Amino acid sequence: MSFKKLLIAIDESPIATRAVEADGESAQKRGAHVALDYAIDQSALFGAGGDIPRDELETAAEHDGARLMADSRALPPAGVAVQQFIPQRPAEIVKTAREWGANLVVVGSNGRRGISRARVGGVAASVMRHAPCPRVVARGRE
Repeated sequence: MSFKKLLIAIDESPIATRAVEADGESAQKRGAHVALDYAIDQSALFGAGGDIPRDELETAAEHDGARLMADSRALPPAGVAVQQFIPQRPAEIVKTAREWGANLVVVGSNGRRGISRARVGGVAASVMRHAPCPRVVARGRE
C-alpha cells in the first residue's frame, strides 16, 4: 500500500518530534504529503485548578499549540508538503483523518499503563480504535 497522505498527531513529547522527523523523511522518499494535528490536553485544563480561569488556560494552550506547530513544521526535510490542523480536541484527530483522506495516522505513546495511561495514553488508544485508515504508534523508550 502506498501512503500518500500521512497525518501525524503531535504534542510536546520527544516521541512526537522523532515521529515528525522520521515520517517526514519517509514522506519525502514517497512523494507524500504530511499533515500535523495538535490536540489540546483537556486534562491539563481541568487539572490546573487554582485561580486561573479556564478561558485563560485555553488561550495559553492554543498559543503553546501554535508555537509547537511552527516548530514541528520545520522538522520534515525541504520539499515535503506540510499542512496543519490546530487546535483540535483529541477525539477530532480521527475526524481530521477521515475528512483529509489520510492513508496513515501516526500517534505517539509513552507506553504507560493503568492510571497514567488514562491521562497520557488515552489519545493514542482512541485513535488506534477509531481511525479510518492504517495507524502506527510511535512509542517512547520504556
